[in-house]
Amino acid sequence: MCAKKTDHDPFAALRIKEFLFFLNTRFFLTLGIQMQSVIVAWQVYDLTNNKLSLGIIGLAEALPFILTSLFSGHVADVVSRKRIILISMCLLTISTSALLYFSLEGSFIIKRYGTLPIYLVFGFIGIVRGFISAAFPAFMSQIVPRELYSNSAIWNSSIWHTGAVVGPVVAGFICAVSFPAAYSVNLVFICIAILSFIFIASKPVPLREKKETITQSLSGGIKFVFSNQLILGALSLDLFAVLFGGAVAMLPAFSKEILFAGPMELGFLRAAPAVGAIVTAIILAYRPITKHAGKNLFINVGLFGLATIFFAVSTNYYLSLFFLFLTGAFDNVSVVIRHTILQLATPDGMRGRVSAVNSIFIGSSNEIGAFESGVAASAMGLVPSVIFGGAMTVIIVCITARLSPKLRNLDLEQIK
Repeated sequence: MCAKKTDHDPFAALRIKEFLFFLNTRFFLTLGIQMQSVIVAWQVYDLTNNKLSLGIIGLAEALPFILTSLFSGHVADVVSRKRIILISMCLLTISTSALLYFSLEGSFIIKRYGTLPIYLVFGFIGIVRGFISAAFPAFMSQIVPRELYSNSAIWNSSIWHTGAVVGPVVAGFICAVSFPAAYSVNLVFICIAILSFIFIASKPVPLREKKETITQSLSGGIKFVFSNQLILGALSLDLFAVLFGGAVAMLPAFSKEILFAGPMELGFLRAAPAVGAIVTAIILAYRPITKHAGKNLFINVGLFGLATIFFAVSTNYYLSLFFLFLTGAFDNVSVVIRHTILQLATPDGMRGRVSAVNSIFIGSSNEIGAFESGVAASAMGLVPSVIFGGAMTVIIVCITARLSPKLRNLDLEQIK
């Protein structure tokens, strides 16, 4: 009876004190990272006035991220996850300090080497993100009990998207003042995240069922994912949807060339998908998806692609905000279902490695998708490239639904 009551309590996970500290860390870390993305994108586009440069930012971060992720997943399964996250966040403060320096006394470096120093710092940030992405979800699973994985996934997603709303808006307003001021606030948010995370107790390193070499451990996460049709199908769907359907990377160009807007308006555009995601998360907290989860997953990713197409053809700022809002609303259904599948279907001793594979599929696809968007916009034009991306997302939904019947017919209650 208690378990049944907890399942119907939308605030169940929030009653765990350490989970609240975790969410606070998540919020301020997301604020910092999202602010950083907007600041750097606007600064680089302001320096180069080149759409491809926006894509290169994503590529500069994605390649080190991918190369690091498998090893970071192994580390997250054999080393204290709290220690990994703390060290990684401290390294983020160093990276952000470097970007701040480049915008102040280090401006002569930018004049001499152009945007190369910024790309190099983002490459280092990609390495740091690889470790955070592997350890963070795995650590969350040690804070909440199994029966609250779905509920915690909803609130975790809500907090992430709230940070993704506030971060771009704050960045847009402060960028209108100066880049150094924006980087300074960015740095403060990351420091708050570190302070909040200290209040969470360390958790034991999961016991390994058998001794493995590093090579066997690194390949273990990949083998597990590719042998599980549910996980592989969910990750593949999100991978290609994000790869082709992301219009966010081109928002500085849309803001300037299509909507004739400035940095503050860009901040609202960047925030709109996250607002949609928050609305969806609140609905899911009260009406969680368990039955027909697979069908809901495919329907909402398809609608995400259609909303992307409508955004591409819009020339009205407020309509563009609305369609971006819809992309976030539809996408978050996929995020919550995928995260719940990963948490329920993955043994604790493999969470770091599976989270790393998930990061390669999903996290890096944002940056590689940004590069793809930059190349496509340069080759096809800004609007046609985003229309193409949205159409490809819809096509991929149809293909994946046909190839993954187990995912298509999924009820989350079936996962033991």
